[in-house]
Amino acid sequence: MGRLIVCDHPLIQHKMTFIRDKNTNTKDFRELVDEVATLMAYEITRDVPLVSVNVETPVAVAECKVVSGRMVGLIPILRAGLGMVEGMLKLIPSAKVGHIGLARNPETLRPVEYYINLPTDATERLLIVIDPMLATGGSANAAIESLKNRGCKQIKLMCLIAAPEGVEAVQKAHPDIDIYLAALDSRLDEHGYIIPGLGDAGDRLFGTMHN
Repeated sequence: MGRLIVCDHPLIQHKMTFIRDKNTNTKDFRELVDEVATLMAYEITRDVPLVSVNVETPVAVAECKVVSGRMVGLIPILRAGLGMVEGMLKLIPSAKVGHIGLARNPETLRPVEYYINLPTDATERLLIVIDPMLATGGSANAAIESLKNRGCKQIKLMCLIAAPEGVEAVQKAHPDIDIYLAALDSRLDEHGYIIPGLGDAGDRLFGTMHN
């Protein structure tokens, strides 16, 4: 069974308070999301495998550790997931970045993939699917399924905020996937918004209005 990890570091909790605040402007919101993504990147890469190498210090030869093999691929779900990529690249500059675009079918309300572009060696990397909000779980499940269908086996999901309904949906559809959150909220409202949440992450990141 995949793990559910809530990254409750004091700095993450502090920054999430201002991310939630409706009075936080677009510039500050974007910077805070970037900073939390960096802090979460530290946690989500905790179990990346290492190998030993010998390094010559000014004094002696030391046995040290480096990351083993090809490392990480970041896969933001468009568009809101883009807001967390730069923050992660600060900590993992060698990561490759792919993109998945999903749109909701107005009749079935199910996510439909309209764009995907993955690193050429995606199947050899740990892929981190990135989306600030895990509400119903529909988009996350569709993105994970799309990666699995292309032969990718090492996948994690990273979100700022989740509703229990979204977590349950991902765990049911993809029980092997680890889910990393900055906060687990109480529920979804009748419109599918996370309560208390932070509103629409894409609109707040890019300064647009939600239709």
